[in-house]
Amino acid sequence: MFADRAVQLDIADPLGHLRDRFLPPQEPLIAYFDGNSLGRPLTATAEALTAFISDPWGTGLIRSWGQQWLDWPIRMGDDLGRLLLGAAPGQLIIADSTTVLLYKLLNAAVDANPNRTTILVDEGNFPTDRYVAEAVAAQRGLQLRWITPPNGTDIEPDLISQAIDENVVTVLLSHISYLNAHIADMAAITRIAHQHGASVIWDLSHSAGLLPVYLDECDVDYAVGCTYKYLNGGPGSPAFAYVNAKLLDTMSQPIWGWLGRRDAFEMEQGFQPAAGIRRLTSGTPPVLAMVPLAESLALIEEAGIAAIRAKSTALTDFALQIVDSWPNHLGFTVNAPRDAQRRGGHITLIHEDARAMTARLWNEGVIPDYRNPNGIRIGLSPLSTSFAEVLAGLQAIRAMAE
Repeated sequence: MFADRAVQLDIADPLGHLRDRFLPPQEPLIAYFDGNSLGRPLTATAEALTAFISDPWGTGLIRSWGQQWLDWPIRMGDDLGRLLLGAAPGQLIIADSTTVLLYKLLNAAVDANPNRTTILVDEGNFPTDRYVAEAVAAQRGLQLRWITPPNGTDIEPDLISQAIDENVVTVLLSHISYLNAHIADMAAITRIAHQHGASVIWDLSHSAGLLPVYLDECDVDYAVGCTYKYLNGGPGSPAFAYVNAKLLDTMSQPIWGWLGRRDAFEMEQGFQPAAGIRRLTSGTPPVLAMVPLAESLALIEEAGIAAIRAKSTALTDFALQIVDSWPNHLGFTVNAPRDAQRRGGHITLIHEDARAMTARLWNEGVIPDYRNPNGIRIGLSPLSTSFAEVLAGLQAIRAMAE
């Protein structure tokens, strides 16, 4: 039944032809279920990196900074805003890592409301988000207030309403949970925070490139995210940060570097922040690491984010149908929202032998993620994953438990 259904879905898939744009694996691979952690490389990326070395770097040399490279962080940020994140130009920049940008944004949020004493963050947030919040709180003499979701992951507006008060300076949340892909209600939660005079920082690492985000429409204050998941930017590719236009002129950030100065090439004594989003910059932009991102954004524009989201929903729906058909004695349960509108691009299978099974699966050409304490995370990247691949990978997982 599922084999025929997989064939039908792949034939009907309007994005199916785009799978050929990705480099084929160099070893036998049954299923890659980790595109939500590290996206696969595009063939165009390999070609673009070679061309970059020979032309703007090898031929243009240092002249390429003034001719094009200095503009890349904001230009690509604007492309992200236009294609994926619902942000008008001048509010997004590519720079640093997610951790460094989050540190900058947390400090900016605290500086913007210095009379408040508390950062609100949930216990199920990604570890980096929690650790950076701990660091900023310790350095700034603030308190952390932890939210404990009933099931450990799902952040709903009523939880924020119950936890927030006039002491909270900012709320730090992930838009999509890295554990079970629950999608938080960005508009409602941001509105609640604003009603209490607090800002919100959204981590979009599991959202960017998967589904439409509406930062301006939701009146989001700050956002941050990586580019190596659904954006296929490659290992260690630079992160992005968003700052609402209404906050840019007064925003401060703690890592002052020469390219964040008003006129970087004056080389003058004393720091004066640049106008606009460039003030979030510190050091030299990671230009070479932005080449794969440019190729991925071109592919995403060709596909369209609405079609990508529709494919993502169909993939996770299909995966859930397969797992739901398995007999109970195999010992699997599913940690993922059943409502497709509240589910991101992955589902998590809970099994008591998850850690050992994941290690064996990797050796057999099925590559999911393991997440403590007992989760096998099945990440389905819409541009590079087929329905037949979903079925083959899940069949291998089932066979391992039988």
